[in-house]
Amino acid sequence: MHLIICLREARFTGASQKTSLWWLGIASFGVPEKLGCANLPLNSRQKELCKRKPYLLPSIREGARLGIQECRSQFRHERWNCMITAASTTVPMGASPLFGYELSSGTKETAFIYAVMAAGLVHSVTRSCSAGNMTECSCDTTLQNGGSASEGWHWGGCSDDVQYGMWFSRKFLDFPIKNATGKENKVLLAMNLHNNEAGRQAVAKLMSVDCRCHGVSGSCAVKTCWKTMSSFEKIGHLLKDKYENSIQISDKIKRKMRRREKDQRKIPIHKDDLLYVNKSPNYCVEDKKLGIPGTQGRECNRTSGGADGCNLLCCGRGYNTHVVRHVERCECKFIWCCYVRCRRCESMTDVHTCK
Repeated sequence: MHLIICLREARFTGASQKTSLWWLGIASFGVPEKLGCANLPLNSRQKELCKRKPYLLPSIREGARLGIQECRSQFRHERWNCMITAASTTVPMGASPLFGYELSSGTKETAFIYAVMAAGLVHSVTRSCSAGNMTECSCDTTLQNGGSASEGWHWGGCSDDVQYGMWFSRKFLDFPIKNATGKENKVLLAMNLHNNEAGRQAVAKLMSVDCRCHGVSGSCAVKTCWKTMSSFEKIGHLLKDKYENSIQISDKIKRKMRRREKDQRKIPIHKDDLLYVNKSPNYCVEDKKLGIPGTQGRECNRTSGGADGCNLLCCGRGYNTHVVRHVERCECKFIWCCYVRCRRCESMTDVHTCK
């Protein structure tokens, strides 16, 4: 399946905002290194970095794929499901549009997109380093020859060098705030930079220690341990939780970003919090101008009280029910010699879709 990123130009969006996530379009290229840096959907800074480190292109593509896939997975049952319509935007045949208005809207959805994409890049680059696919990074050498002899363990194996992945993610994604023009652009850029970092912090926070036992008859007299990243699905769950508890900030920056509500401004903002400026639009109904498809026709769960339930997903409009007939092979048996004989089984399922 090919993926392409549709970028809409919002009236408040400056050059830095429009180009900051162009790189996601690299997910639609099968082998991006064959095209060369100049022909990929990268901004000028990213193209320069790409030219200096072309061997990182597969990791960049994998980072984009990871982020897109996890966004869709985490929001697959929500009113906003990480997909937009292609209204008023030219999209190649066979391509599936993703992220339009949300890239520059300054909403909670924007916050999640920037965080999960930055995290995806950290994860893929770090994995590539540990796999020995690059010359300038490998395992985390700072943990070698350490440990605790009294506790019977030492560092060994190949610890994931997440610090290199975080460094590259910052270098590749973070646009200097001093280059932004206009107050509104500076607020949005500061928000996006913060959410980029929140995504990286999620990867670092979920690092875990794995150990292997050594000793006679599996006695575990000595353990060799190493640090490893969590699955990206687990990182996605953490970021979704951060999204649910995201913080609205003021649309004016003085010395630093602050909460919108004046009575909450003494509560500190942490670097792993997700921040947003503007409230989310109504995802219930189609808005062609913003590329919002609405929830009409979406499949819902009639018995669920959650986000995927027909009541919430259909926004109170009700739902249609139709019966789907499934035909499949079943009760297969191997007949000597030499073929498989199966029965043809049919089942009927009720499918509910939003009105």
